Amino acid sequence: MPWTTALLHVLTRELRALRRQVEAYPDDESPWRMLPGISNPGGTLALHLSGNLRHFVGALLGGSGYVRDRDAEFSTRSLTRRELTERIDATLAEVTAALDGRELEPDADFPGPVMGMAVRTDEFLLHLAAHLAYHLGQVDYHRRIVTGGGPAGALSLAELPSVRSLG
Repeated sequence: MPWTTALLHVLTRELRALRRQVEAYPDDESPWRMLPGISNPGGTLALHLSGNLRHFVGALLGGSGYVRDRDAEFSTRSLTRRELTERIDATLAEVTAALDGRELEPDADFPGPVMGMAVRTDEFLLHLAAHLAYHLGQVDYHRRIVTGGGPAGALSLAELPSVRSLG
């Protein structure tokens, strides 16, 4: 299996988990609820993750034409859960279009500089997957604290397509 296919499987799993997290908030205000010591509530993190992946994977690798507004990712506070999940769905579609069936040269420079630096494609895409998982955990904790709820199915090994039962 090409490494980009494996990466796509992981990104797909995490984006679906992010969607479940947003859907698990009980109302449209909860993803935006500020808590002491937390500067970015779940809704902000969902917007940031969507903008980040749509820019770096969808636009730079896939040519989607998406134009990122990073400031808006951190200043918007009024989208509904449906609007958030629509952005997550758009992200999933763009990431899939950019990576599905495509074999990228792992040690080539990622197209375009990243924060003024040249980075290898494989290392940067792995960084993006780790970044997604990191913030997904933050969204999970924010939602649990705000709602008093339990898990919403993040990072399920069973969601990876090549996982099979040995029993």
